[in-house]
Parts: sequence; C-alpha cells; structure tokens
Amino acid sequence: MTAHETGEPFRQLVAALALGLALAAADGVAYVASAPTIPAQDVIKPPVRAHTTASTLSAWRVPDFGNPDGHAFVPPAGRAVDTSHPDQVIGRGTPAGCTSAAVVRAVARGGVITFNCGPRPLTITMTATAKVVNTRHRIVLDGRGLITLSGVGRRQILYMNTCDKRQILTTSDCFDQQWPQLIVQNMTFSGGYSAVRENPNANFGGGGGGAIYAEGGQFKAVNSRFIGNRCFSTGPDLGGAAIRALAQYRNRPVYITGDTFRGGRCSNGSALSSIDVSWYVTNSIMINNNAIGWGANPARPGTPGGGSGGAIYTDGDNYNVVIDDSLIQNGSAREGGGAIFFVVDAGSGALTIENGSVLRNNPSGKFQNAPGIFDSVDGHDVSPVVTGGSAVG
Repeated sequence: MTAHETGEPFRQLVAALALGLALAAADGVAYVASAPTIPAQDVIKPPVRAHTTASTLSAWRVPDFGNPDGHAFVPPAGRAVDTSHPDQVIGRGTPAGCTSAAVVRAVARGGVITFNCGPRPLTITMTATAKVVNTRHRIVLDGRGLITLSGVGRRQILYMNTCDKRQILTTSDCFDQQWPQLIVQNMTFSGGYSAVRENPNANFGGGGGGAIYAEGGQFKAVNSRFIGNRCFSTGPDLGGAAIRALAQYRNRPVYITGDTFRGGRCSNGSALSSIDVSWYVTNSIMINNNAIGWGANPARPGTPGGGSGGAIYTDGDNYNVVIDDSLIQNGSAREGGGAIFFVVDAGSGALTIENGSVLRNNPSGKFQNAPGIFDSVDGHDVSPVVTGGSAVG
C-alpha cells in the first residue's frame, strides 16, 4: 500500500486489523501486537527518473498537498514510508477516540501511528504538546490526508529534543545521534505556536518550531500541510513558525517532500528555520510566510533582532539547502531575504534552486543580493545556484 492508497482499501485493512487489536479503553489507542518495524526495503519507491508524470506522482502523494506543478524525482530518503502495518491506531472508526490525549500517548510510545477516525477530515485540538521519548527509534505519524492537529494558536504541536533530560538522554553526544527518527506524512498541522523567546544560554538559542520542534536525531515531512503556524515575533536567530530543525544526525538533510506551508509568522523563517542543518525541499509550496522580527542578526543596537527569511531562514557552518521544483511566493521579510535567508558563517555550503523552481513576489525590507534572497558564505555575498529553468524574481 502506498501513501496515496488510503481510501476504502485502507479502511478494510484497519477493519481486519481491528479483529486482533488489544484496545486501550482509556485513551482511544489500539495497539497492534507484534506489529513489525519498517525495513528499509519497504520504503515507497516511485519510478527512478528525473521527472515523474502527474499520474505517477498521484500514486504516492496525497492530492492537494505540495506543489501541484512539482514533479521532481524524490530521493529514497525523502519519500513516505509504508504504514500498512501500524504499531498503534488512534481511534476506532469514529472521531470519538481521536483526542489530544490519544495523540500525546501514542507519540510517547512511538512506532508507526495511523488514525482510524472515520471517512471525513477531522481536526484534533491539541490540549498538550505531543513529545517524543528519546528511547524510541522511529516515530511515524500518518494521517492519510484526513487528520489535522491544531495548536489553536496556543501551543506547540509536536516536540523532539535529544538533549532534553525530561525526554531521557540516551547517548554521550545528544547533538549527533541516529535516533529517534521522527516522520510526519499525510498530515496537516495548523495553529501551532511557540511562545519561547530566544535565550543566549539555551542550546541554539532555544525557541521556534510553532508546529514542530526537532532537535537531534532525524526528521522529515512528506505530503503534509502547515497552515497558520507562529512562533515568537522577535529574536535574531529564532525561527521556524512551522518547523525548527537542529542537530540532525551526521548533518543528513531534513527532507521536505510534497509539503505546503502557508500563512506562517515568526521572527525569522516562517516555514523552515535551522542552525547548522541541511535541507532538501522537493515539490513543495510556500505561500504568504512573513518574517516579522526587526533588527537582523546580529541585532542592531536598540532592536530585538530578527526579520529575515520570509519562508526559510538558515544559519550556521557547513551546510547546504536545495530547493527542487518548488514554489515560494508572496512572502516577505522586514530585514533580508523575503523568501530565503541563507548564511554560512564558516566552511562550505551552497543554496541551489533547481528543476523549474519559482520564487516570485517575496520583497525584502532592507537587504538582498538576489530577488527575495540573501545569500552569504564565509562573509562574502554570493549568488545562489539557479539551474534547470528555475526563475527567481
């Protein structure tokens, strides 16, 4: 079963699985005894070619998620995973068991998590943040295109931090460990909010990640939507209204595949934000994301700092960002990079925009060195690498 094949066949599968489920009456989560983990060979694999057709794409991507004109090849590591044998199923066929408490418990227990909340789209209002426990390996949330987790503008939705003692420290180097791996696919995250302010004494300054905060381990988002998320409005390095990613294992890229980001607001990077992290953004769309801080980074005297990278804000050493067959438009930044702020402080790195990607109408309030982009490597303003008929304007 692919990520797209989630209609009646999926419901039949859930019904069959239900015969063998041990039900947890208290939290609405059904646990599948002896459900296997996902082997590498079960990762969904569309045909390997530079560009797939729209019909091929529909075989593995939920409609209305991501860039409808994005048909770029997706690396295996960036694809959805098979969730046909879940470890946990939230719900029993109706919305009644699909609660915030059920999501929080399922995420803490880990494994492959799917939803059986009925045939119609459902929004689950989160009354608490779902937090990954660092002793888990893979945590997969698959909403089949029907499930929205909402922070209702009050709270962060999903949290992973390998350096948080409260979530259990598992290695001697929490900044570079392979697990947990957090995957969200076929989900919508809306109204997430992180009120945490930037703190010079916290790892990476703390804060950011209104919908999802992922520090350490590995993270990717596939065929998902991030709508109207926010994080604190000021701070020179604080960002990620939708996603804040830090300290990824061996600097493997965060894959953003077939995703939509709309209406984010944060000091910086109102779709994506990171320090020392590489990104691979494929077949995605980012619209109306605004960096609302002011004072830039480092903060000018008398200002709180921030206001760069309307959609994407990245900083740090030795990393790359690839924008592949994606659309970024109608964003803005009060300072620099109405679409993208890309600064490599030391070492090597490149911002690459390829395969028909389009950046348009992303005004920068004070500075840019390409339309909607500020690109700097080792203290030198450079031009992004633009290839494959991409347009930056």
